[in-house]
Amino acid sequence: MSKEKDRKKAVALKYDMKKDKAPKVIAKGKGETAKNIIKIAKKKGIPIQEDKDLVEMLSKIELDREIPPNLYKAVAEVFIFLHKMTR
Repeated sequence: MSKEKDRKKAVALKYDMKKDKAPKVIAKGKGETAKNIIKIAKKKGIPIQEDKDLVEMLSKIELDREIPPNLYKAVAEVFIFLHKMTR
């Protein structure tokens, strides 16, 4: 197994319905950076969902860019899941 495959990845999204047309990628990284993104999210009480395939696609988006329309459905499903968790 290569070290690249062993490295955890993380992507953080933000969505402000009043300002944004779609969620934006506000942080992303792998290895230690991914661990720090997850650590900060947990510390702030931000729910986390693991989805390797979605993280892989989202990690290709530049920081502070909205997600493309082809990912709307997948990201909406994550937001619905997270909303149910925080109720």
